[in-house]
Amino acid sequence: MHINLPDKRYYSIGEVAKAFQVKPSLLRFWEKEFKEIQPKKKPSGTRKYTPEHIQKIQFIYHLIKEKGMTIKGAKKQLKLKVTNDPKQALLVKLELIKASLEQLKKKI
Repeated sequence: MHINLPDKRYYSIGEVAKAFQVKPSLLRFWEKEFKEIQPKKKPSGTRKYTPEHIQKIQFIYHLIKEKGMTIKGAKKQLKLKVTNDPKQALLVKLELIKASLEQLKKKI
């Protein structure tokens, strides 16, 4: 999935939810399930996501929404991605590119 977000340092939960076409409650749920997504919170409770968070959310979205994996399966894939195996990292990138191309093909 290709997301359209402006190049910024921080994004609000509303911006991220809109970019991924999901509800903010899903992002809050994923925060609880995935330790890799822990956005900064202002004293007012406002969440601020970094571009690194967006990349992780994009990978989780791909695994769960596009590939149909379970939360448990997505957690395993994230652990594999976190390892410093360059071959695995390349495979992950290729999977994301493939998913993006398939989405573009559907639109055409």
